[in-house]
Amino acid sequence: MPSYQQFRLPDVGEGLTEADIVTWSVAAGDTVATNQQLCEIETAKSVVELPSPYSGRVHEILAAEGSTVEVGAPIVVIDVDPGGPETDGDRGAGVAASSIVGGAEQRGADPAGGESDPVASDVSEAAEEDSSGSVLVGYGTRPATAGRRPRKQTVPDAAPAASGPRTDASGTDVTPAPRDPRVLAKPPVRRLAKDLGIDLAFVSGSGPGGIITREDVLAQQQRTEAQPLATYEGDEEPWLEGGTVSADGRQTRVPARAVRKRTAEAMVHSAFTAPHVTVFHTVDVTKTIELVERLKQDKEFADVRVTPLLVVMKAFILAIRRNPEVNASWDDERQEIVYKHYVNLGIAAQTDRGLVVPNIKNANRMTLHELAVALGDLTAKARAGRTQPADMADGTVSITNVGVFGIDTGTPILNPGESVILAFGAIRELPWVHQGEVTPRRVSQLALSMDHRLVDGALGAQVLADVAKVLEDPAQVLVWS
Repeated sequence: MPSYQQFRLPDVGEGLTEADIVTWSVAAGDTVATNQQLCEIETAKSVVELPSPYSGRVHEILAAEGSTVEVGAPIVVIDVDPGGPETDGDRGAGVAASSIVGGAEQRGADPAGGESDPVASDVSEAAEEDSSGSVLVGYGTRPATAGRRPRKQTVPDAAPAASGPRTDASGTDVTPAPRDPRVLAKPPVRRLAKDLGIDLAFVSGSGPGGIITREDVLAQQQRTEAQPLATYEGDEEPWLEGGTVSADGRQTRVPARAVRKRTAEAMVHSAFTAPHVTVFHTVDVTKTIELVERLKQDKEFADVRVTPLLVVMKAFILAIRRNPEVNASWDDERQEIVYKHYVNLGIAAQTDRGLVVPNIKNANRMTLHELAVALGDLTAKARAGRTQPADMADGTVSITNVGVFGIDTGTPILNPGESVILAFGAIRELPWVHQGEVTPRRVSQLALSMDHRLVDGALGAQVLADVAKVLEDPAQVLVWS
């Protein structure tokens, strides 16, 4: 007889209250093994893969892709004893399961929007004890003979027009040569490609061994499709589609979800709880650029990407070493200043999901090469949307590289719980007085925002001046290290 178990959305960390279902890796009728990936969920700060707590057959998916689900709400039903066909008698013997979405109890709905059949809830007390719904890996009791069962292989459809031949401005065919039709991609990636109309044979894989990732498919979609536009009543120019359009066609409303919502909450809290003050400094970074070019030719740095930001990171760490009072936070509840004995250096990253600030743990203990490796890993994870809550927790100071957008400077808002944030502006060639003569030099602007409860103007100015000294003459790294 079928034995149904509901898998409820767990709290994957940091007091999660809800999450969005990004994509399902399985469908009703699929056979799954314990710890096999069921779906991807997007929390306020990261995309997380949820493994199956049971082995068996997927009976019903209760939360559609794109829906927002509260923690504790059932998202899928698995038949853990699919020994024989389900009968109407079996179906009627149980109690209809319900899904709780957005706090409202309702009957499970399938992803297509139709109403699903009631599901028998055959959950014994012993099963409830073994499956609390709060564990991700190793959830529940793994049968001794459980193994990964074979999944059905899917073959991508023929390439649609959007993924076909492409030409550049001169009319030259720039379509990449098709890859081996036996492309490497996991089932959820294949399903995503099929839904988006992307031929995987034209996609280059960036994953291990050339496997095509979800990000590779999304990047291919961006290359082959224009942003959808729509012209609304009374508008002379088209605007982006999406969300709910007002009756007069003059506004579009889109729910604030995940990263954007959390970013808004954090920035408002920071701006109205920590008194901000910002100091600025214009710096000759010519020698920093020369150092970067030398390091690019150094075989010891051949395996990493060397940029001016890397030197800025090292300069900031050295300035904190000379001025450790800035590496602190304000405990409002206890009215205490908490000085940190470590530097977890946050790097603000703009991603497709919004702004995230992961941090490099114990950056103060790293060599320049180790910092380069850590920065590369941090950037890759952020761009792939794989930054986890732990990667953003316990940051002490941050850097925002506004120069990559061609911006000279700004007044950055503090990351909550931190006392300073450094903005690094665009590097430009400008006329500059050097050794008594006006000559072209590479110049950048720095801005340091600080929590005035913790950092006085003199201290903040000293930190910024110390950063500038290293950028003006990177030999200071040898003096201060």
